[in-house]
Amino acid sequence: MNAITVDPLVAAVQTNCHIADERHAGDLTLCIYLLQMREFYRWERGLAFGAPLARDAIGAWIAEREMLWGTLASQEFVPLPCGPDAPPLDAFDVDAVNARLRPRGWVYGAGLVGAERPVFFLAELHGLGQRGGVDVVTAGRELARGLLAPPAMLGSGERGPIVLRQASLARWLWEKFEAYTLRPVPGTAFHAVVQAYGLDQDFEAALPRCLEEQCETLVLHELGEHQAGGLLGPRWAAMRLALPTRRADLYARAVRDHLADLGLTLPTLLDRDAAAAIHFWFANFDGIRSLLFPTLPEAYAHWVRGDGGAALRRAAAGGVVHFTRLAQDALALHAKSEALAGQAIERLLTAPSAVCPGLDPA
Repeated sequence: MNAITVDPLVAAVQTNCHIADERHAGDLTLCIYLLQMREFYRWERGLAFGAPLARDAIGAWIAEREMLWGTLASQEFVPLPCGPDAPPLDAFDVDAVNARLRPRGWVYGAGLVGAERPVFFLAELHGLGQRGGVDVVTAGRELARGLLAPPAMLGSGERGPIVLRQASLARWLWEKFEAYTLRPVPGTAFHAVVQAYGLDQDFEAALPRCLEEQCETLVLHELGEHQAGGLLGPRWAAMRLALPTRRADLYARAVRDHLADLGLTLPTLLDRDAAAAIHFWFANFDGIRSLLFPTLPEAYAHWVRGDGGAALRRAAAGGVVHFTRLAQDALALHAKSEALAGQAIERLLTAPSAVCPGLDPA
């Protein structure tokens, strides 16, 4: 554990991270779990990207961590001591905690990345800004974090905020690059990313530019999420909480992601001719998002061949119409019967009709 964890606040936040990990690490596939644990180990030990890992050492550390999690089973999240002369604050009272931490130059985050899946972190405050009426908070070196470390989060208020975790994004970029080096495939979207930034020449030297541009893409996505939230209204969050399975929630999340990226992120990147960022977006187009829009990479291929983004713009516009209708149908089912609509909404989101049809790119 980093020496900084002797600070009572850091120790409390890290404890809550451990509790969240104990509850949800089992949701990951074994492969993803081991990959994330490797990077978590590097972070906790203060190791550089690509630092060699002794198999025995990391194996013993994983065993110790799982034993620690076992001692935390069923434990509630602990309150946060934010000053010697003030009572501890609730772990989810983010605004109050940050008001106390601002003089220290720290920033705290707590939120849900899925139904009932909390994430906590504590970091050095790197910067404050504002975009399109939404506050943007940039976090630097992280003092406490969990296994799951999303690079960006959007607050639920009218002004967000958008929280960017630069250190988490940097490690995630390294994970992507490290996986690529094990099996480089020319012609793929990520190969184009590697060539555009020169990651294969000197990762550390190329990282600042890559980090800056991907932070901007994350801001665009979160602004798109904020825009989608205005379209869907507060009933969307209530609908997600009523869904019966994690699978259904993942589909609902993918629908909103599509509304965010097809409505704002991709059109903006095309307007800016941000080639490396577009390649990177498609390098990460996978999972349920790709199941719901399997023909979108065809439009990307036309862009790669030089159509100026015409096919991508048409596909994005058609996707916005499709996924807006799908989201509204889900909300209508929820409005009819909040208690009974969960299974019907899951059937709607996972039905063949939920898949966005291919559009003629010509």
